[in-house]
Amino acid sequence: MRTLIFLLRKEFKQIFRNKALLPMIFISPLLQLLILPLASDYEVRNINISIVDHDHSTYSQQLISKITASGYFQLVDYGNSFQAAFNQIEKDKSDLILEIPQGFEKNLVRESKEKIFIAANAINGVKAGLGGAYLAQIISSYNNDIRLKWVQQPKFNPIPQIEVTTSNWFNPHLNYNFFMVPGILAVLVTMIGAYMCSLNIVKEKEIGTIEQINVTPIKKWQFIVGKLLPFWIIGIFIFSIGLFGVARWVYGIVPVGNLFLLYGFMSLYLVALLGLGLLISTFSETQQQAMSITFFFTMIFMLMSGLFTSLDGMPQWAKFIANCNPVTYFIEVMRMIVLKGSGFADIKNHFLIMTGFAVFLNGFAIWNYRKTS
Repeated sequence: MRTLIFLLRKEFKQIFRNKALLPMIFISPLLQLLILPLASDYEVRNINISIVDHDHSTYSQQLISKITASGYFQLVDYGNSFQAAFNQIEKDKSDLILEIPQGFEKNLVRESKEKIFIAANAINGVKAGLGGAYLAQIISSYNNDIRLKWVQQPKFNPIPQIEVTTSNWFNPHLNYNFFMVPGILAVLVTMIGAYMCSLNIVKEKEIGTIEQINVTPIKKWQFIVGKLLPFWIIGIFIFSIGLFGVARWVYGIVPVGNLFLLYGFMSLYLVALLGLGLLISTFSETQQQAMSITFFFTMIFMLMSGLFTSLDGMPQWAKFIANCNPVTYFIEVMRMIVLKGSGFADIKNHFLIMTGFAVFLNGFAIWNYRKTS
């Protein structure tokens, strides 16, 4: 235990002596947590729309007013030439074209039906799909408004109707930040832990102190624990600041579940993650090699963890990779405990899987360091 305490003192002194490293560890993740959730929003607004109105009637003006008042669309061009509107799309100034035909109001009144044309710039498939869906919903709502004006509802409706009442659980106001902030916090803790820990042993190799450590009576597990524990403590500190500082006071996210359960899983996750960082460090000879390998794994961890895209929409081979990704389980547990208030019975399988990751990665790191030393 005394040997381990000396190693921990050495590691903390090395960390806090590096003035360039401290902002990267403590300030960068908090700034990223402040900024990234504001941009990570799948709700597309301010969609540029060009409207070609051949009718110029009262009904067409009401439809245009309803579209522009929705808050999702910004009218950038209004006229009676489809070619002019198409030129706006070619110049990337417009995302959608709505063409209202001549006789729009007359056909609605006389024949109770009419067709309108929607063209979408599908270079950005997500924006085009959402924009078309928003516009279709607005037109459908406008259509219902017209029917209510035309049809006199009877006092007693003999036709049975089904009324649907929606209740949003765990996120009643559908605030997208509530879904993204826990996941982004998990990824930021992952990046800091993986990067910093992967450079640890490599730095000893580059400055030549690894040979001095190898000739001392320090045991291999003591050396690995001495390298792991400082960043484990720093990871918990950053997580706490992000959860109780940024997430709570900036985004208003208050954890619903048990904090001891959340910190217990997070502590186990950090052991597994730092074990991966140390394993990369034992394989690398230079810091550049360690950073390249860590970047490779970090990109996979971010894009195939369910942070931005649902795992259910992935092909089977991608789901297999996601299930081998420890970040996947941490993000799931974060959202389950923070938003749903899940208990231990709900995440016991996640605990078992993360224990397996921790034992395998740290055991492999200790074995590989003994082999290369």
